[in-house]
Amino acid sequence: MAEKRIDLLAVGAIAILLLAVACSSEPGGQADSPLSTNAPSPVPQTMPAPTDAWLALHQRMPYPYTTPLPPPQRTALDGTYVQAEPVKGEHVHCLRCPDYLAEGGTWLLSLDRGVFRIFHEATGWRSLGSFAVAGDRLWLFNDPVCTGETGVYTWKLEDRTLTVQVVDDECAIKLRGLNLASLPWLSCRPPSVEAGVTDHWPKPPGCR
Repeated sequence: MAEKRIDLLAVGAIAILLLAVACSSEPGGQADSPLSTNAPSPVPQTMPAPTDAWLALHQRMPYPYTTPLPPPQRTALDGTYVQAEPVKGEHVHCLRCPDYLAEGGTWLLSLDRGVFRIFHEATGWRSLGSFAVAGDRLWLFNDPVCTGETGVYTWKLEDRTLTVQVVDDECAIKLRGLNLASLPWLSCRPPSVEAGVTDHWPKPPGCR
């Protein structure tokens, strides 16, 4: 009963954010919420599928399984991040490995205008969904791995390093939260325009 109550509280929090956007659409309202009740349907992709799985993932958009898609607006967390999970022996191949299992190697995380994408280079495992940010809270939802679950986190971005802590996330028998919060995520964004143009900066291993 406690777990169901926590999950209902998370869904209720998102519902409140949705209501705030609905109100802000009226004259005099302020559009300060990361969610929208006008959920666009997934747009069919007409571009050829790239051979690179990470690029291919960026051609896909989440589906609004339980919650409307957030408006495509930039957030304080937007960017690409990398995490190097320590390798603990040879990867064991399996037909159906657990989703979000913290396998050793490079993980890539993209947060882009309400869409999160995550990818493990060694195995090719990947997923995507919607995210919303308000204050120090981060919500993850519309994930095909756990369509009915909403993950709630706190976040901190300092010195180009993103750290998240799980408040409540039952997705993939709690493996999503364990994976995302296990290590800091290093930003792949150059520290300056000049560094980005010249590509002369201490880029974290794994950044594209």
